[in-house]
Amino acid sequence: MPTQKKIDTVKTLIDAFPFIQLFRDQIIVIKYGGAAQSDPILKEKFAKDIAFLFLLGIKPVIVHGGGKKINNILERLNIETSFEDGQRVTSKENMEVVEMVLSGSINKEITSLLNHHGVKAIGISGKDANFIKAEPKDAGKFGYTGNITKVDKKIVLNLIEEGFIPVIAPIASAQKIGEPGYNINADFAASKIAVSIGARKVMFLTDTLGVLDNDKNLFSTLSEEDVKRLKDEGVIHGGMIPKVDACLEAVEGGVKKAHIIDGRIEHSILLELFTSEGIGTVIKKEMK
Repeated sequence: MPTQKKIDTVKTLIDAFPFIQLFRDQIIVIKYGGAAQSDPILKEKFAKDIAFLFLLGIKPVIVHGGGKKINNILERLNIETSFEDGQRVTSKENMEVVEMVLSGSINKEITSLLNHHGVKAIGISGKDANFIKAEPKDAGKFGYTGNITKVDKKIVLNLIEEGFIPVIAPIASAQKIGEPGYNINADFAASKIAVSIGARKVMFLTDTLGVLDNDKNLFSTLSEEDVKRLKDEGVIHGGMIPKVDACLEAVEGGVKKAHIIDGRIEHSILLELFTSEGIGTVIKKEMK
């Protein structure tokens, strides 16, 4: 490698130094989904990035989804599923597959990848130690899809204290013996968990650049008021609404910043955290 290229590499590390100092010993919750969770190359780079954060002294917590894989398995098993207002109506039969895919397949794949890169990851769901409790969404309109009512932060914080990276499947405990539990939207699970454990940041990996205006230009920073106005104007619409709502819930609950970033970009987490410009949209409280 030429000397100048080596110097440029060191300069990049030095530029990142203030951010490393700032985030060291801080908890960062990362919602992992979309292409970053399905593309083999991106999966490997994601695992390396999380291991890198951990080795820098940052405390990552992973909350993952898995809707596409759930749909594929349901189709292969000829099990019907339906959606209303863009959300899955989770039947009891659906819930068995949801739990099998999220807890049994995806969760263990992520933990294995992280462990392979030299960090200690442990996979759990909200059923473990009943650490996530929920109630039926909209009084049961969505079947076994639920809204979180309580997060036992001690479970996650104890794992972090013991040097583990928690990898969390968004499934909540059942209210009654014999029930299968609740399927939780992974964005809102990430938000609720981030608030409960006092995370500094929550980051949502998506398949878009971030929040865009009507001309497809990226909003790099938005306040709560900006988000509410853009929703009223219809600029923020469709599938972006639940993501910004999860961001708002996080910052209103005390998380300093929520980030929506493009998980299709290699090392997107590092680019967002360790560069001044970042690559996505940051949502934060209005500065008074």
